[in-house]
Amino acid sequence: MAVLSPVISLSSRAACVALAATALFGCASDANRSALPSAAPAAQQLPVKVLIISMFKPEANVWLEPLKLNREIKVPGLSADDPAVRCNADSVCQVTTGMGHTNAAASITALVFSGKFDLSRTYFLVAGISGVDPNVSTIGSATWARYLVDFGIAHEIDAREMPPSWRTGYFGIGAKDPDSKPKFEYRTEVFRLDEKLLQKALKLSANAPLADSDKARAYRARYPQPAARARPLVLQCDTAAGDTYWHGKYLGETATRWVSLVTDGQGKYCTTQQEDNAIYEALKRGASAGLLDLKRVAVLRTASNFDRPHPGQTAYASLSAESGGFPISTANLLIAGRPLVDAIVGNWAAWSAGVPAD
Repeated sequence: MAVLSPVISLSSRAACVALAATALFGCASDANRSALPSAAPAAQQLPVKVLIISMFKPEANVWLEPLKLNREIKVPGLSADDPAVRCNADSVCQVTTGMGHTNAAASITALVFSGKFDLSRTYFLVAGISGVDPNVSTIGSATWARYLVDFGIAHEIDAREMPPSWRTGYFGIGAKDPDSKPKFEYRTEVFRLDEKLLQKALKLSANAPLADSDKARAYRARYPQPAARARPLVLQCDTAAGDTYWHGKYLGETATRWVSLVTDGQGKYCTTQQEDNAIYEALKRGASAGLLDLKRVAVLRTASNFDRPHPGQTAYASLSAESGGFPISTANLLIAGRPLVDAIVGNWAAWSAGVPAD
């Protein structure tokens, strides 16, 4: 008797998800089945070469016209504010998740398991704005992450009640103090992205003509750090995610230590945002179901504001300051991210099998 191979291709598994959903919800009793019309064939899945993941409209809008993302595909379970995936004739698509961990995870899960898309060879570009550490870079800069670190999974003791010898009231779940590494029982605390894709993204975007403005230049001049005063650039540094929109010198220093601690000194904190670990975990579950390849995930964060004040400024004033960073950071998502998108689409024969060698 012949034995069927247990190995199923990614694209075949993607098709199976759609068929399984049809079988599950399309069943009828024997008595009624004869009255039903013949089952329609499963809808054709749309192969996607690149999926750009935005969190809110200003991040999404910069891609729509340049990439001619004119086709809308409604997906049940996406954000009510952005219920459709937008695609173009080159099989590049874009989705807007909604802001924060919950919206990001729900939207990406809905898309991945919708059965509407063949994601088996898709490259995923998470492209959003962020706060930035002035000791590392400046507003307008474009950063590619190696590590995604969750800054929200922690114990917290109010600073007024924490042990007097502690520098912060934040420490890892199950850890004894802020300097002890936690056990990672949530399994979403730290993710490392594919190094080959990271290096390719860095190389392709290294000379991107990033946008800047007089307003941003004037604001960054108030900071003494050389990195903060410099013009925007493309660099590699790491990102910390958490739904709390924190701000200030002390929390910034905590973020720096936390990223270093949980990555065994390998990670370098530079940007703060709310969604990246949630998005990656949703994609990871899709990969576990055989629907996509986690080696094809890249995370680009452009700096819209500093994460702490300049000398003479309060943290509260810094939080709401008009730095000029927002318009250039959203513009730089396209400027820094498009070289990777264009390379993938323009040489799909090479990229379809994986990140090509130089």
